[in-house]
Amino acid sequence: MDPKHRYIVVEGPIGVGKTTLTRALSKKFGARSVLEIVEENPFLASFYQDRNKFAFQTQLFFLLSRFKQQQELFQQDLFSQVTVSDYLFAKDRIFASITLDPNELALYERIYEHLGPRVMKPDLVIYLQARLDVLLARIRKRGREFERKFDADYLAELSRTYNDFFHRYDETPLLVINTSDIDFVDSETDFDELIRALGSIRHGTHYYQPMGTRV
Repeated sequence: MDPKHRYIVVEGPIGVGKTTLTRALSKKFGARSVLEIVEENPFLASFYQDRNKFAFQTQLFFLLSRFKQQQELFQQDLFSQVTVSDYLFAKDRIFASITLDPNELALYERIYEHLGPRVMKPDLVIYLQARLDVLLARIRKRGREFERKFDADYLAELSRTYNDFFHRYDETPLLVINTSDIDFVDSETDFDELIRALGSIRHGTHYYQPMGTRV
């Protein structure tokens, strides 16, 4: 199956299921997957122990590693194969805005201004939302050691900031999905409905509601 969108990005807060949906879409479309390499950040475990102390190192590592991955990806021929990614490069600023102090954020923004314009925009962004309790349950289920005592307040703030970001987002077509009661992995019906919905999106913001939840 060949989708109309050649470069699709799946986004959302920690634990929402970005990577799971990215892999499912890649398999469906025979696409190339671009997955964020979270575990390679050497500062991340320390960040979850002391966010104030390790925020800048953690954020800068993510920014530069994501940029490097994007550059390597698009030195290849994007249009020879559909590409599905589990992160939007611009999302880095969401995390920076809530983890860095004003001086760190000002320096971060100076670096970002040189990198952001050099990254290719996707044809479609799928923004996944979920209730806080659902996010926390999914984080516990995947069992990453450094997320074992995840801060619920931080996750709540992150979710609010994501919502604010995508409420104003207009750079590409956008599909917003609340996944609290949807299972794209175990429900073939949910996934097939989503695939049909993707084919109808050309521009603007769309809100997806599966048939089983409509009233």
